[in-house]
Amino acid sequence: MTEMHRGRTKYVIGPDGSPLTVADLPPTDTKRWVIRRKAEVVAAVRGGLLSLEEACQRYTLTVEEFLSWQASIDRHGLAGLRTTRIQQYRA
Repeated sequence: MTEMHRGRTKYVIGPDGSPLTVADLPPTDTKRWVIRRKAEVVAAVRGGLLSLEEACQRYTLTVEEFLSWQASIDRHGLAGLRTTRIQQYRA
């Protein structure tokens, strides 16, 4: 499902099922993290488009913040990324 380019993934399948390239990722100066943007970054890291370190540096995220997004997706799907419902999804 991914195409390799010089040892690096050229695209991955995004959260909506469409191909996702580095150019399609959220802007580096993103301040408002909506569900779709978080899911795109998680998909990019999981698919090898970006490394965890690259994603954290690119978006000034902490590793813990990124890992919490990833865990929320694993536990509750995309709905787990909703900040307005965070109390409902926390164990």
